[in-house]
Amino acid sequence: MAWNFAAGPARLPDAVLAQAAAEIFRRGADGACALERPFSGPDFRALLARARQRLAELLALPANYRILFLAGGAMQQFSILPLNLCRPQQRAAYVNRGYWSARAMAEASRQADTIEFFPPADGVWALPADCAYCHITPNETVDGSACASLPETGAVPLAADCTSSFLTAPLAVDKFGFIYASAQKNIAPAGLTVAIIRDDLLERSPADLPAPFSYRRQAEANSCVNTPPMFAIQMAALVFDWIAEQGGLTAMAAAGRRKAARVYGAIDGSGEVFVAPVAVDQRSPVNIRFHLADSALTETFISEAAAAGLHHLRGHAHFGGLRASLYNAMPEAGAQALAGFITDFARRRG
Repeated sequence: MAWNFAAGPARLPDAVLAQAAAEIFRRGADGACALERPFSGPDFRALLARARQRLAELLALPANYRILFLAGGAMQQFSILPLNLCRPQQRAAYVNRGYWSARAMAEASRQADTIEFFPPADGVWALPADCAYCHITPNETVDGSACASLPETGAVPLAADCTSSFLTAPLAVDKFGFIYASAQKNIAPAGLTVAIIRDDLLERSPADLPAPFSYRRQAEANSCVNTPPMFAIQMAALVFDWIAEQGGLTAMAAAGRRKAARVYGAIDGSGEVFVAPVAVDQRSPVNIRFHLADSALTETFISEAAAAGLHHLRGHAHFGGLRASLYNAMPEAGAQALAGFITDFARRRG
């Protein structure tokens, strides 16, 4: 059995791939498959409504939030977010805790005044009054770290890039003003970003903002200002159904904890052959960053792992080393196989 531990685009559930082959690519009586029908037609609009409803159910979405299905990835939202939410004379606060939060702040700085906010040790976030929003990245894919808890930001809306952790556990949506997640981790193929925005923030979108980039205009047009990424949305609808069938986000979180415990347990129990550098209370349950104490063994490990069916374990270029991503679609058997290989490699090379 071969296992794909890539950080993204990541593995999709086997059942979803089989269902997509049977449904999305089959031609109907009109001679068209699902991808060839008009996005303005009743078939796609019904699917869009189904996807939105299922996602709302999974998240227990409050009534005063809207779900948007937007073209592109999270990096586009780095720039579009300040264009929509920052009014004149307002700044945006960014909490920089890793690679992607730093990039989000750098891109936002091209569009608006930003400040780097350093959370105080006592946990009380006293943000400047002129902040349009405060941005966090709860799970850092590259760093392999995660926030232990969500902050209280008072009257300042909390915005979050939840790309890697979205749908891996229940989420207190009402603590946020804006949430976005690129699809290629836990939702669908690349090319789609799911955004969730509180109703009152939609009114901030400037009237002169280009329509495809306007959250307000996209909400008014049911995410169809222009042709949306239809294939990714159709795959997302299947994934949302699959998550519900597995038991929802509570079940995803429980499975995620078991998978992470297996792999971290093998690393920590390797007799220091392997090292997980992130503090235990900050470790990501979905992106496990680790390395060999003897870095000269890295290429040997990657080569032997691939021969054993364990693929895409090379770490991000920013840190090097190794990384294993355990998103929702990774079965527990995959985590078990990786943990067993780590243990065996440590025994042979330690």
